[in-house]
Amino acid sequence: MTPVVSLRGASLQFGKRTLWRDLDLDISPGEFFAVLGPNGSGKTSFLKVLLGLQELHSGTVTLGGQPVERGSRSIGYIPQQKSFAPDTPLRAKDLVGLGIDGHRWGLRLGARKINQRIDALLERVGASDYAKVPVGQLSGGEQQRLRVAQALASDPRLLLCDEPLLSLDLHHQQGVSSLINEQCHGKNSAVVFVTHEINPVIDYVDRVLYLAGGRFRVGTPEEVMTTEVLSDLYNSHVEVIRANGRIVVVGLPDATTHFHDDAHATAGEEL
Repeated sequence: MTPVVSLRGASLQFGKRTLWRDLDLDISPGEFFAVLGPNGSGKTSFLKVLLGLQELHSGTVTLGGQPVERGSRSIGYIPQQKSFAPDTPLRAKDLVGLGIDGHRWGLRLGARKINQRIDALLERVGASDYAKVPVGQLSGGEQQRLRVAQALASDPRLLLCDEPLLSLDLHHQQGVSSLINEQCHGKNSAVVFVTHEINPVIDYVDRVLYLAGGRFRVGTPEEVMTTEVLSDLYNSHVEVIRANGRIVVVGLPDATTHFHDDAHATAGEEL
């Protein structure tokens, strides 16, 4: 099976600071691949490399065996959740439609077929009831569902997700995560999911790339999310605790200690 993403000897640095070096990695169709690490470790830069927006310092990256191209229709992209201004005139269905023909100029051709496609995407993400509502009047979770629908419009081989659950409550985290997993394990798209917290998607993740201090580790969550591995990456003792199917990481260097659960108790840093 040809990998969807393949990196060989990939290195990225800014000035004298190395984000990662000599990364060899294949991501397969139908694989849910999470990218973890502290702020500034290169998680978003990793996505930019795959989007063709950032050149590697050395090494190669290919998509389906071909060089990565900026604006590839084989890639769907879900950005971080950012609210639209309340007076934004764009309707929900118009936002989703941009994922179908937003790259084209001029009048929309084949409007009936495209509208049917938009309706199907809205139904798939559970957004049919607010199809004609201006996006600025929708909640953050509703807006993020629309971004998922927009990203899925081209039925992408590769779905890139940049902190798509940020600022969402638990209910909407579960809904958006389930939609992304359906595209991955149901539609056989490769998913690259950048996140600070693995717990909302822990049941879906196949492998993890953990970036820290210019180094990395790749493996299953069970292989990477351990006291030994993270302590080695951070060159400082980091305690990993597993409880009730969740992972809590305590003692991350220079990290604000907090625990993101429903009760907002302060105990450690959840990833």
